[in-house]
Amino acid sequence: MEQGSSGLRRLFREVAKFGAVGGAGVLVNLGVFNLVRQATDLQVVRASVIATVVAIVFNYVGFRYFTYRDRDKSRRTREMSLFLLFSVIGLVIENGVLYTATYGFGWDSSLQSNIFKFLGIGIATLFRFWSYRSWVFRALPVREEPVAGGGATVADERLRQRVP
Repeated sequence: MEQGSSGLRRLFREVAKFGAVGGAGVLVNLGVFNLVRQATDLQVVRASVIATVVAIVFNYVGFRYFTYRDRDKSRRTREMSLFLLFSVIGLVIENGVLYTATYGFGWDSSLQSNIFKFLGIGIATLFRFWSYRSWVFRALPVREEPVAGGGATVADERLRQRVP
């Protein structure tokens, strides 16, 4: 039971950190989207793609140095390649929702564009959380070393120290 509750707490902290970075990324995404829409004559989906790319860069820095700072950093090229791959898939999901609403249903007012942009971000976020956690920012394996004076391992000892 103790291991389960400790794992649940770690997952909750991870989700909270992911949400903090992601929430800030949503603000960046929507802010850049609306700025580009107001300042240029770009079509809605093109403005959205620009905003998504800016948010992807912002989110990578936040995820690497805040949410997943304790994760394996030894293979940065692989990490960045996978991050970009899954981010592009998320970009397609996010902007596919906006594209469908705009060009499939003709919902292209500023309010409608923001609603469907936000909805697309939400759907893509579920995919991104799963993919970043599973493939990009992988947890370091716990080393199983015996602790002096007993049959416990270092991992067992760390777990005992975390659980009150």
